Amino acid sequence: MNEKATKDGSSKEPAEAEDGRKARKHKKRAAGVTKESDEVQADIVALNDRLLRLQADFENFRKRTLREKGEVHKRANEELMLEMLPVLDHLDLALSHLDENGGNSAFAEGIKLVAEQLLAVLGKFGLAVVDAAGAEFDPNLHEAVSHLPSDGAPENHVVEQTRKGYLLGNRLLRPAQVVVSSGPTWAAGMVSELEGQE
Repeated sequence: MNEKATKDGSSKEPAEAEDGRKARKHKKRAAGVTKESDEVQADIVALNDRLLRLQADFENFRKRTLREKGEVHKRANEELMLEMLPVLDHLDLALSHLDENGGNSAFAEGIKLVAEQLLAVLGKFGLAVVDAAGAEFDPNLHEAVSHLPSDGAPENHVVEQTRKGYLLGNRLLRPAQVVVSSGPTWAAGMVSELEGQE
């Protein structure tokens, strides 16, 4: 009977022991899977973060490249425009001489058309004339070459423009050279009288 009990008891014990081992094994496996799952999740988060950083870096690189390309383009235009300014000055000089000498000929008209066409083409690339005639003196746009008393122009206004100025976009390429009014001639006479009395 003892043997039977042992046989019966031993047959029950190994089954319970087997179930316990399986449960522990399953718990270990589940813990391992959970640990692996946590590691995979951490890797996914790290990779997503890295991807976002790479996308941001690439976007910054793209914007910087476009900005630098635009700057190179602007500088190239600026250099070309600076080289063209003497040509424009000579055309203006030729036109003023033609006007002074009664330039109504076909030749004079041709030069006027060429000058207008050249300014129109350069205008497409951002060149604009600083029109100083009669304007109030602005040191940001004008370069004063002298001051003269004038009855026709108020004080601190341009009496005469001796050389045109030009803007490239919103940037001053060359200031206009101007003669600025120091006020009416009677005021200049009074100032000189007052200076003489001192």
